[in-house]
Amino acid sequence: MTFPYTRMRRMRKNDFSRRLMRENRLSTDDLIYPMFVIEGTKVRESVDSMPGIERVSIDLLLEEAQQLVNLGIPMVALFPVVAADKKSLMAEESYNPNGLAQRAVRALKEAFPELGVMTDVALDPFTTHGQDGIIDDSGYVLNDTTIEVLVKQALSHAHAGADVIAPSDMMDGRIGEIREELETEGFINTMIMAYSAKYASAYYGPFRDAVGSSGNLGKSNKSTYQMDPANSDEAIREVLLDLDEGADMVMVKPGMPYLDLVRRVKQELEVPTFVYQVSGEYAMHMAAFQNGWLDKDSIIMESLLAFKRAGADGILTYFAKDAARILKAQQSQ
Repeated sequence: MTFPYTRMRRMRKNDFSRRLMRENRLSTDDLIYPMFVIEGTKVRESVDSMPGIERVSIDLLLEEAQQLVNLGIPMVALFPVVAADKKSLMAEESYNPNGLAQRAVRALKEAFPELGVMTDVALDPFTTHGQDGIIDDSGYVLNDTTIEVLVKQALSHAHAGADVIAPSDMMDGRIGEIREELETEGFINTMIMAYSAKYASAYYGPFRDAVGSSGNLGKSNKSTYQMDPANSDEAIREVLLDLDEGADMVMVKPGMPYLDLVRRVKQELEVPTFVYQVSGEYAMHMAAFQNGWLDKDSIIMESLLAFKRAGADGILTYFAKDAARILKAQQSQ
């Protein structure tokens, strides 16, 4: 039928009809909140490039986790801020059973067993050079040597009680090695969320500020292991390899500039697909909010809904608490 028999605006006139025909919905169940943890007690440090985001000590991490549980957010993603004197060329601190990340996991699982805890498996917070792996004399990241350390790191997180291990390093073959070690040690139900399509993006700058790795990295980059932003088919190969090696979930990172990849992974592979609305995306939005250029609540919800529309099953976002509060307020109306 053509106009006037078909009027697309007819279904848009009323709130009830817009709700009935809505194709995608965002819920609190879709949200994962990234958190930065630091040594000490009652320590709270702001991240200049991420207004509203803080590094917190474990005691304050637990206070914040209580808010997340009350809001119904199902999982947190932990990122440790490692002191300079604990960084090394071989990243030994990454698998210290009493390291910051491991202690934070134990504290969270003891206090809130119902809250999912995901840990970052990568070496950049622990290396003196800021790369995600062990380097040779020329500065090149050694794939297989790095995997040996990553496996130790992942196992230490599983022993601490992590529900989800999330390798973000982009080394070839690391998912299979980690999965085999988890199986061997009896952690058969420990899940792996693989950062499978992680791009060598300029959007990560504020995150590196938050974890204290930007100064170590200097003018170096991660293009020899993270993906070229120009490539799409390569991402599908990466995802397939990680799934074959035992990943339970896969991730596309960054988020909004890579919505086409979220759509491709979900449509073509039909697997649990997650996306990370990264620090640079957060920083851009916050700058616009603080300058009064964009409406905060509306933009938060629109940006997150875009990930759902593209096919994401879940979203790592620094706006998780804001979105959960907005959703809760909407439900109470």
